[in-house]
Amino acid sequence: MDSRIPTRMGDGSLAWMSRSEIRADLEAGTQDGAKRAKVPALSESELDHLLDIFASTVRFTAVDLGHEVVLSCDGSGNGDLPRLDELYSYQSHLGADIVELFGMDYSFKALKNFINHEANLMKEAQHRLVAPVQYGAMPNLGLYSQPDGPFPNWSELLPLGKIDEARAAQEEAVEHAVADMIFVAEAMIEAGADQIDFDTVGGPGDADFLAALRAAEHIRAHYPDIGIEMGMAGEFVLGMHGELTHRGTRLAGLWPAEQMKVARKAGVTMFGPAVNVSTRKSQAWNAARAITIVKPCMAEAEIPIHMNAGMGVGSVPMTPWVPVDACSRASKALVELLGLDGL
Repeated sequence: MDSRIPTRMGDGSLAWMSRSEIRADLEAGTQDGAKRAKVPALSESELDHLLDIFASTVRFTAVDLGHEVVLSCDGSGNGDLPRLDELYSYQSHLGADIVELFGMDYSFKALKNFINHEANLMKEAQHRLVAPVQYGAMPNLGLYSQPDGPFPNWSELLPLGKIDEARAAQEEAVEHAVADMIFVAEAMIEAGADQIDFDTVGGPGDADFLAALRAAEHIRAHYPDIGIEMGMAGEFVLGMHGELTHRGTRLAGLWPAEQMKVARKAGVTMFGPAVNVSTRKSQAWNAARAITIVKPCMAEAEIPIHMNAGMGVGSVPMTPWVPVDACSRASKALVELLGLDGL
């Protein structure tokens, strides 16, 4: 009979499973990812590799020396220290390779109201830090709908069957969101930002994704040397509009490999696929599923891929304080199985 091994669930809680149970979860996870994304499941050797990682009883695990990857940390520092002190801590004490200055209201629409203050902080950050400093926020298209914004709320219109009205509201919101993202990004670039991060893209659906793509396209055209990172909100682009396209590609329904392609065409230089965690499943199940979904993206990538690996995505448990055993296992699994450029 298999001995019980301490492992984690998708919510971070401790669970005890046998080696054969972990193996069964790995197989179930890859089959779920393959079925949903219509991609190949992981091979037996890949599942064996994952089993060695998740059935290990070590407290902390890591990749071998020489196989480390770049750590690009979005939202760097949101604790009790002043923001620039937090950035310095991420650089000098936590080993971040790229740090991010951000506002606590992590949305471009809100941050444009404080742009002078943010630009001054970026300028000072460039004087104090050695690591590249990017500026990041979310497109957050929902803020442009009522009651927070000027346009009718498409989430209320759609259940009423008012499809045309819902689509029109999203299209109008896209125009305003693009203008806000460009306004903030240009101000931060002029203040010295090394890179702009469009984060949690596509959360409100395909219109949100389109807004970020159009903003990235503008920045690439006007600032050809600036870095542009795009991190997704989930593995699948919801078709809240359903008919939006970018350069001939319909955005609704795209999985990571196709998301990456349209992002690259828009001028994005670093792409972050995201795969959401199921809190009711084991971490092993979530890891196998995430790797299965993202593997085709890596096979076709022409730009660096920094997979989203944080609270609730990339097989990292959905909890504010992620246990080190869970975080290190997720990181090792993603890097070794996918060959990522960074996390």
